[in-house]
Amino acid sequence: MPQCIILSPSQQVAQYLRTNIMRGEWKSLMPGAPQLAKEFGVDRKTVESALKLLEHDGLLIAQGPGKKRKIHTTKPMMPTKLRIALLASEDSDRSLNYMVEIHHKLSEDGHNAFYSSRYLNDLNMDVRRVARLVKQTEADAWIVVSANREVLEWFAEQPFPSFAMFGRRLGLKIPSVGPDKLPPLLQATRALIRYGHRRIVLMVRPRRRLPVPGTSEAAFLEELRKHGLPVGQYNLPSWEESIDDFHARLEILFRTTPPTALIVDEVVLFLATQQFLAKKRIRVPEDVSLICTDTDPCFDWCQPEISRISWDIAPVVRRVVRWASQISHHKNDFRQTLTPAHFITGGTIGPVRKQLDIK
Repeated sequence: MPQCIILSPSQQVAQYLRTNIMRGEWKSLMPGAPQLAKEFGVDRKTVESALKLLEHDGLLIAQGPGKKRKIHTTKPMMPTKLRIALLASEDSDRSLNYMVEIHHKLSEDGHNAFYSSRYLNDLNMDVRRVARLVKQTEADAWIVVSANREVLEWFAEQPFPSFAMFGRRLGLKIPSVGPDKLPPLLQATRALIRYGHRRIVLMVRPRRRLPVPGTSEAAFLEELRKHGLPVGQYNLPSWEESIDDFHARLEILFRTTPPTALIVDEVVLFLATQQFLAKKRIRVPEDVSLICTDTDPCFDWCQPEISRISWDIAPVVRRVVRWASQISHHKNDFRQTLTPAHFITGGTIGPVRKQLDIK
């Protein structure tokens, strides 16, 4: 549980000004207290106190009565130990090996890294509810995990530092990291097509499909078209963000025209799919080929080997920790990083055998 630190109005204004100075909002001279007070809707005395705090920190230099303060960022500033809030997609994210490693590394560097009181799925990826959570949480910076486009757009517009892990982040002015799954996803799709599969389904969460399919999902559909396969909602099914609806969608898929190949996003969904198939006595890969778009240490114990998209967590962890280090040293960092990923053929895919008879 993070310690609750109540900032005075002048400290809050000083923190806001400090963040925006370091992000390049003002270059050489700082606007005067009257102008800033009018912009922020606070009294001039509060702003003046905030400016004096920044003078004490060495970020501003007074130049005499009636003159604007000079912004002084040439001298390296002491690194700031940050309160970093981790906004995960759901509770299970906390046990993922890379999340455990990131939390450990940030804490090791002296930051107060903690998980927010709610998860994105709890909030239904609703921007207003996310904004309310952020307002109620004492944090200097946020790491947002697997968010939809609207949530990441909101974070990109905020004055405080934010970082996107995965999610619909590409093209936004927000630092981010994630594996480059597009090439191996297309490789996996082509492998299935070579095996004779014509009914290939990609199961992804709503945030990857809405309001329009993401880059990888759109490329998957286009790859099917290139090979002359009919494309529609069947190949990228719609389901609500709930366990019950996910299993209901699987039931519907296998009721009449069962897919011969399933590509499942995320390990938790893949394991749920495996359980569903086992319950229905659907064999892998004899009856249906199965691919996971992620990897997990438990896959190493599986025989046959799980067909999957594999990527190294180390570059992802390093990127997040490096970003935190940069902003703690009052430096901007908006890089969007894609880490390499590759397709492991494994033993859970094979040629089409027969029409399934599902009971």
